[in-house]
Amino acid sequence: MTFSIVARSEDGDRWGVAVASKFLAVGAVVPGVRPPIGAIATQSFANLRYLPDGFANLAAGLDAQATLDALTAADDLRGQRQAGVVDGFGLGATFTGDECMPWAGGVTGPGYAIQGNILTGPEVVAEMEAAYLAATGPFERRLLAALLAGDRAGGDSRGRQSASLLVGGVGAGYGGGSDIAIDLRVDDHTDPCPELIRLLGIHDMLFGTPEDVRPLEGEIAHRLTAALTALGYPTDDLAASLSKVAGVENLEERLVPEGIDIVVLEHLEGLVTS
Repeated sequence: MTFSIVARSEDGDRWGVAVASKFLAVGAVVPGVRPPIGAIATQSFANLRYLPDGFANLAAGLDAQATLDALTAADDLRGQRQAGVVDGFGLGATFTGDECMPWAGGVTGPGYAIQGNILTGPEVVAEMEAAYLAATGPFERRLLAALLAGDRAGGDSRGRQSASLLVGGVGAGYGGGSDIAIDLRVDDHTDPCPELIRLLGIHDMLFGTPEDVRPLEGEIAHRLTAALTALGYPTDDLAASLSKVAGVENLEERLVPEGIDIVVLEHLEGLVTS
């Protein structure tokens, strides 16, 4: 019913699951991420005990394959199950029961496990693996590159409905208060994978790390003043008004004391022209 990739980033700091399916709100069922011990996907008549039990096994020191072996050995319906696990060290394992509906199967490599069932064919998994290995840039973008490649190769043979991206790292959550950095879901959509990519773009804009910070002077101050004026904010104290509008637009994570993130300025200017 589903195709997914479970992986650990090459630097060992992030774990993630990207998944798509002809199933309502697949993100509420399949993926689990628990830094720094690993990530799990449970699918094909998903056994939701695979998530807490699997993480307990990983926390106890079992590697990905041993964890998957233990989960399936204890499951009388293992023939109908499919799962992928990547542990804290980046070892990957995948399992496809012999009663899963075809096409069903999976592959593993350094730091990843890819699997799917009721697919249009083995090319879905093959294209996912090739896209993940070829992709560059942020870890989450590589996961979605793999997911989109599988979708465009045929994906779930029954059609499209939902997709999800779950990524975590120790202290990587909002404000450093959790280990979940990204939790995005498209629960019911005619083309969920591109929609998930669109949502990730919004997430990056709101919560990405400031990389191009400009001082509030000269042309930058002039541009910010014009944007704030058009949006109805006072301009006698640019820093104070910037803080206020950032709160309204959920841009607090991009505020910096030494000036303004250019992404924030461009977003405010976009609000004026939209």
